Amino acid sequence: MRGIRAIDRLRGALATVLLTAALTSHAEVPATRAVTPEQLATELAAHRGQVILLNAWATWCVPCRKEIPELIVLAQELREQGLVLLGLSIDEPNALALVEDFRQRYFGEFRTLLRSGTDLDKAVSVVDPAWNEVVPTTWVIGRDGRVVERIQGQKALADFRTAAQAALAVPAGG
Repeated sequence: MRGIRAIDRLRGALATVLLTAALTSHAEVPATRAVTPEQLATELAAHRGQVILLNAWATWCVPCRKEIPELIVLAQELREQGLVLLGLSIDEPNALALVEDFRQRYFGEFRTLLRSGTDLDKAVSVVDPAWNEVVPTTWVIGRDGRVVERIQGQKALADFRTAAQAALAVPAGG
């Protein structure tokens, strides 16, 4: 009987530790917010001097669900070198609650923006006027704010790592 109580106490303590860790890691990530194309441009400009991985995703996109956790790992791995990960949900603008709930449930450490207008092309044209609406799409944006590479479809972590490290190797003014 004592052994069962000890195991129950241990389970309770472990659950508390895991919940605290989860809340702490997600507390630093702001809630999903809707942005206009102009606000997206401002958000990207705020990260000049850093390399940005901007990932276009959607709640209905199965490859996105597989890819985003790997992008989070990469962003954590290369954060000190200046890598920033941002998500741009292409779900419908009125789906803010759905997108936020989905983000929290599946990848709470993924900072996400949602297009606020119905014109998807206008939202993404801030980054890539020639985008062909394939999701997932990840743009590697150099320290100077220009797109260095467009990676479309689900790719391996090694592909993202190679692209991110190449962009990180270019100095801010170079």
